[in-house]
Amino acid sequence: VNACVDVVLSGVKLLEALGLEPGDGKNHAVLNSRQDLKEAFAHFMAKGAAAERFFSDAESFQHIARTASEYPDAQLYVGGNAALIGQKLARNPDLKILLCGPVGPKLHELLDDNVVVPPESMQERDEFHLILEYQAGEEWGQARAPNANRFIFSHDLSNGALNMLEAFVSSLDEFQPDLVVLSGLHMMEGQSKEMRQRRLMEAVASISDIPTDIPIHLELASMTDQDFMSNIMHQQVFPLVNSIGLNEQELLFLTQSASGPHSSLASWSGVPDVGIVSDILFWILKEHGKTAEQASDLTRIHFHTLAYHILVTVDGHWGNQVAAVAAGARAAGTQACATETIDTDKVFLKAPLEFLTSQIEAPSKISLNPDEPVVHWHREGISFHFTPVLVCKDPVRTVGLGDAISAEGLLYSEIYPQ
Repeated sequence: VNACVDVVLSGVKLLEALGLEPGDGKNHAVLNSRQDLKEAFAHFMAKGAAAERFFSDAESFQHIARTASEYPDAQLYVGGNAALIGQKLARNPDLKILLCGPVGPKLHELLDDNVVVPPESMQERDEFHLILEYQAGEEWGQARAPNANRFIFSHDLSNGALNMLEAFVSSLDEFQPDLVVLSGLHMMEGQSKEMRQRRLMEAVASISDIPTDIPIHLELASMTDQDFMSNIMHQQVFPLVNSIGLNEQELLFLTQSASGPHSSLASWSGVPDVGIVSDILFWILKEHGKTAEQASDLTRIHFHTLAYHILVTVDGHWGNQVAAVAAGARAAGTQACATETIDTDKVFLKAPLEFLTSQIEAPSKISLNPDEPVVHWHREGISFHFTPVLVCKDPVRTVGLGDAISAEGLLYSEIYPQ
């Protein structure tokens, strides 16, 4: 239910256009000023880590958004995880997509013809999200980016309040979907705690109204409030969905929020360790997924990081995992390079060629075989499918990559009727 127009441009060039000088980096959970923006951008650029923040000052944000959208090299795209997943799925000519999000005139113009927007989702003004990109090795003052990534911020109240969720659920009767994809919960972080808690309860009530024979996938995104993450996980949203998509930042934040395995790890250094990742994924499905003891619907997690993907499923619920995880990896390589197929001159391997499957239990050691790039292992009724990613050397566009990966993986996933 989150949709917007993404304004994509060089972070350093926008900050220079705003007359901001480079300085020390500092993390801010919420951006209240240009100074906060400058410090947070420098902080994450130096780490090469993706992040997303709410900008609290409406007037200041409108000015920054205008400067960004009028910048000569700025590009305007469909944005918001929901709209991006819808847009990716809509490229398949046999699919019709229902998108409920705040859709303004510019966004409506950018959407694929296969995307249906109900009248109650249309609004007079677009919601703009600013995506400040930087390249590997790019410098700004003291900050030097170890790899290409982006910093995202917005002053987005409509998406932040999940305004379109009820419209979405009430449209399902007529639309009769085969799959529901939810995203945008992270946008609620800009709300007050009381408002957020109330809205989350209403969201849970709405999601509970979706017929149980329709599978639900939840796409997570960058968050900073551990209590809120813990609420989403523990008592409220996770048990209602069948599938989750997330990256390495979200995975680590999730285990830190709930004191799960490896929660003392402050941040990843380099490529996330496969054993640590699989321990956390295993724990999520054991603690919050469907088991004999737990009335949860959660049976699938699609994990993606730059170098590799892992699809984790509870046995007996999903099929075609090899194709699904491979399709996600292929989407990562083609979309980042903006090519129709993988061009081997433009990609490289960053995944470990040997790894351990756990850092807690007696692990097995796995060596990758280029002839069979999807590796499978098993742990207490849970299957892991791992594939390396052909990483784009000079990415044309990193925004929406996770959404494209999750969408493509879902397209090839087969859910067994229970």
